[in-house]
Amino acid sequence: MESKMHDYSNVTNQEDDRQERGKNLKIITQREKSVCYNSKNKQGLMSCETNSVAGAVSQRACVYCGARVVLNPITDAYHLVHGPIGCASYTWDIRGSLSSGSEAYRNSYSTDLRETDVIFGGEKKLSAAIDEIVEEHHPKVIFVYSTCIVGVIGDDTDAICKAAEKKHSIRVIPVKSPGFAGNKSTGYRAACNALINLMGDNKNEEKINAINFLGDFNLSGEIWIAKGYLKKIGIDVLATFTGDGKYDEIIQAQKAKLNIVQCAGSMHYLAGRMEELYDIPYINISFIGLADTKSSILKIADIMGDEKTLKRAEQLIEDEEKNIEKDIEYYRGRLAGKRAAIFVGGGFKAISLIKQFRDLGMDTVMVGTQTGKAEDYEVIRSITSEGTVILDDANPYELEKFILEQGADILVGGVKERPLAYKLGIAFCDHNHERKHALSGFVGAVNFAKEIDLTVNSPVWNYV
Repeated sequence: MESKMHDYSNVTNQEDDRQERGKNLKIITQREKSVCYNSKNKQGLMSCETNSVAGAVSQRACVYCGARVVLNPITDAYHLVHGPIGCASYTWDIRGSLSSGSEAYRNSYSTDLRETDVIFGGEKKLSAAIDEIVEEHHPKVIFVYSTCIVGVIGDDTDAICKAAEKKHSIRVIPVKSPGFAGNKSTGYRAACNALINLMGDNKNEEKINAINFLGDFNLSGEIWIAKGYLKKIGIDVLATFTGDGKYDEIIQAQKAKLNIVQCAGSMHYLAGRMEELYDIPYINISFIGLADTKSSILKIADIMGDEKTLKRAEQLIEDEEKNIEKDIEYYRGRLAGKRAAIFVGGGFKAISLIKQFRDLGMDTVMVGTQTGKAEDYEVIRSITSEGTVILDDANPYELEKFILEQGADILVGGVKERPLAYKLGIAFCDHNHERKHALSGFVGAVNFAKEIDLTVNSPVWNYV
C-alpha cells in the first residue's frame, strides 16, 4: 500500500512571505524611541520607564494588578479589594504560587462597590467588610487595596484601616493602588510600601546570620528549590518576599544580614528601602538558567559564608551539573540554530533567558520587557547579536511585526502573549504565573529545555 507523504517544499517560501509581511508593518511614531535594532556602534539609550503611549494597547497591567501580584503570595494574609467585584474576580488566585502552610491567600474578598456607593461613599461598607473578615477568620494581617473607583470618590482608606487596627488589634494595611495612577511598576512600589508599613520604620540592631529572599513568588515551588540549594551549603533564609511568605517571618526580616533580589523590577525599590531603614545590603541574583544559577550560588556563598561554605557551593554545582549534563546535551542537539523571541515583565528575567537560550545553542532575535530599566537594556544590548530587536512596553502589533520579521521559531512570554504566538503559527512557552512546573535552578533548566523542545519541534508547525 502506497504511503501518503506531506509536501513540505513550500515551507521556505512561506517563511520568506512571513518575514516580508513583518517588514511591511509600521509602528506608531510615538513608539519609535522605545524600539531599536541592536548595534554595538550605536550610542544613546532607548526610551523606557515612561507611561504607555495612549492608544498603543500596552501589554502592561494596571497599578492595582501590579500591587496585587506582589502581595498575593503571602500565604496567611487576607486581601480585601475596595472596589467593584470585577477587580477582585480578575485577580483571584492570580499566581500559581504554592504554600507550605496556610491557604488563606487563595481567597479574594471585595466590598463590591455599586452605583449607590459611588454616590454616597463606600467607607461604611469597607469598615463592615473588615469587621466580617476578622470575625470569620481571625487574620494576622489584612491588605486593603484601593481601586480606580476609590481613587475617584475619595474614600479615606487610611483612616478606616487605622481605626480597624485599633478596634481589632491586628495589622490592617492600606495599599494605594488606583489603576489610573500610573502603571504596573507604580503598583510594585505601592506593594513595597505596604510591606515596609508591615515591618515598621524602626531599625532592629539584632542581626542573625541569615538572608531574606526578595522577588521570587514560588511559582510551582521554585523558591523551595533555591532554598534547598542554600540549605545544602549552610545558608539560612529568614523571610521570603513574597512566595510562601508568612506574616511572622516578614515582621522579623529586619534581622537579616543580606537581601538577595531575584525579580529586580518588583523588588528593587523594597531592597533599597530596607537598606536605608534597616542597614541590610542587597545583591541581585537569578536562579533562571544554568549560568545565572551557578553565579548566584557562588555570590551568596562568598558574601555570607567562609571558605568551607564556598567549597560546599562549588561541590553542589559540580554534582548538580553532572546530574543534568546528558539531558542538556540532548536538548542542545535538537534546538541548536532555532530562533527565540522574548517578552517578559522585567529586564533581569529577560537577561537570564537570553543566556539560557544561548546555552542551548539558540539565538535570541527579539527581546522586550514591560518594566525594564535603562541599565537592563544596556546589558541586553551587550549580550545579544547585531540586529536583535529590543523593545520596551511593546504592544501586540509590534510583537507580531518583529516576530514575523525576525523569523522567530518560539515566543517566551505570559498568558496575554500565548494567543498571539499561536495565531502566527509559532511555538510558545509560558514563563509567567500560570505554569505548573518549575523553571528555576538546575532541575528547572532541564524542564525549560524539555518544554522548548516539545513545542518548537512539534510536527504541528509543518501544517500551519
